[in-house]
Amino acid sequence: MAAGSTNSSEIASVWTRPARERRDQPALSRDQIVAEAINLLDAEGFDALSMRKLGARLGAGATSLYTHVANKDELLELVVDQVIGEVKVPRPDPQQWRAPMHAQADALRATLLAHPWITIVLSNAALTYLGPNMMRLTDSMLAIVEAGGFDDEVVDVTTNTVFQFIVGSCANEAAMVMTVARSGLPTQQWVDQVMAASAAASTQYPRLHRRYVDQRPQVVAEAAAGVVSRFSQAIDLILDGAETRRG
Repeated sequence: MAAGSTNSSEIASVWTRPARERRDQPALSRDQIVAEAINLLDAEGFDALSMRKLGARLGAGATSLYTHVANKDELLELVVDQVIGEVKVPRPDPQQWRAPMHAQADALRATLLAHPWITIVLSNAALTYLGPNMMRLTDSMLAIVEAGGFDDEVVDVTTNTVFQFIVGSCANEAAMVMTVARSGLPTQQWVDQVMAASAAASTQYPRLHRRYVDQRPQVVAEAAAGVVSRFSQAIDLILDGAETRRG
């Protein structure tokens, strides 16, 4: 999210170099390449993406793609920013800040879970924050927290913490969804089996064991509807922490 100043001439990113010009009309556009890359990632996952495979899906050689992107890393910067553009941005409310932040968090979570591969990219690509849609999202979150009357340091820390929590929690959720899909079991049945196995494996750790046993019914019941309630509770804990830093 928010970062310090950078010298764009020293950074290898699709967002810091001029677009390449061609006198002839290329067969493919950057938008077509990005859209098909997202389709491939959504259908087959992160590991399936290669320039060669993407070129084949577009009916072109991999070299044709390099007219628009220098390498796979630049392509990933583009697809991430395109997906982040799907996130709805709420209007800051000068009368409150927590409700808009919950709305922003829910919207970002929904988008990340609709494209489960994106959490892998966000965990490995350091320059995604340079994209215009990511900057739009970051600016929105900053504006929401600013409306709470906090100083810049609290605004920055809160915004980054919320964003990092959302990415991390969605990575865990996405991994679970993919694991459940591979198991062939209904979600509730899979979660029940995992909780039972966790309880059995944790008998030497009394505090952890008690939680697996006590929380098993609730966790299994929540599995069918996702973990929105626990997600909201976690966001509230972060916002509660920010409230203690109000100047």
